[in-house]
Amino acid sequence: MTTVTAAVHAGAGGTELIDVVSGRRQRRGPWSRIPRPVRRLMSPVLILAAWTIGSGTGLLNPDLFPPPVHVAATAWRLLGDGQLAMHVGASLSRVVTGTVLGVLIGVVLAILAGLTRTGEDLLDWTMQILKAVPNFALTPLLIIWMGIGEGPKIVLITTGVAIAIYINTYSGIRGVDQQLVEMAQTLNARRSTLITQVILPGAMPNFLVGLRLGLSTAWLSLIFAEMINTTKGIGYLMSRAQTNLQFDVSLLVIVIYAVAGLLSYTLVRLLERLLLSWRNGFDGLGGGA
Repeated sequence: MTTVTAAVHAGAGGTELIDVVSGRRQRRGPWSRIPRPVRRLMSPVLILAAWTIGSGTGLLNPDLFPPPVHVAATAWRLLGDGQLAMHVGASLSRVVTGTVLGVLIGVVLAILAGLTRTGEDLLDWTMQILKAVPNFALTPLLIIWMGIGEGPKIVLITTGVAIAIYINTYSGIRGVDQQLVEMAQTLNARRSTLITQVILPGAMPNFLVGLRLGLSTAWLSLIFAEMINTTKGIGYLMSRAQTNLQFDVSLLVIVIYAVAGLLSYTLVRLLERLLLSWRNGFDGLGGGA
């Protein structure tokens, strides 16, 4: 059904709308007329402006906290000599590999534990124990077991992602309404149909929450992973900058981590729109678009 709205008042303070179907009043002010992508960018822009003003007025020590222009110049210099592309490419490769493996392992374990009591008995407590162990605590053991190559780095990222995916997907499977399962069984739905049409779609929102947390964990794990005797990666770039007191490079790495986190969040939001288009969820109060 199409919702029809009618404007009942317009003035300097905004426009008041009435939803004809529900009878609820919604007030649209000047803020709601600004496109949402622009509104979302306002906070980062304000932070950048505060950083620029603080550096320009001397509130921030330019030697310890270089202004954005200097950081941008450093980025351009590292991009020109190929260092930035090399380090970012190495880190991105590790994150993508670890995330893909972590998602696959986490989903498989969550399905085994979520669908069967035997799987739950064998897997759930182990995964809950691993959840309580900080990732960086595994670093020395991984070096002893696997050496100082790429193996420990990938395993560290994979473990963090798999745990986040497992915890949330398992919770989503066990959170599916029992009445829906019983209804499908009453209709003589096959086991495969019950799993693919009822249980897994019902767990999808929790899986996407786990993916969002898993991507964040992947980038955090990367910081520790690239401290394992490596010469490539943004974690190594950060470590070298700290050793050489290159504060502009340190800030550049922080910006790279922030942009990577934002892009990861955007990816999950896109997947939510594609995979959860059937869900009519609450999207916040207010009359803005």
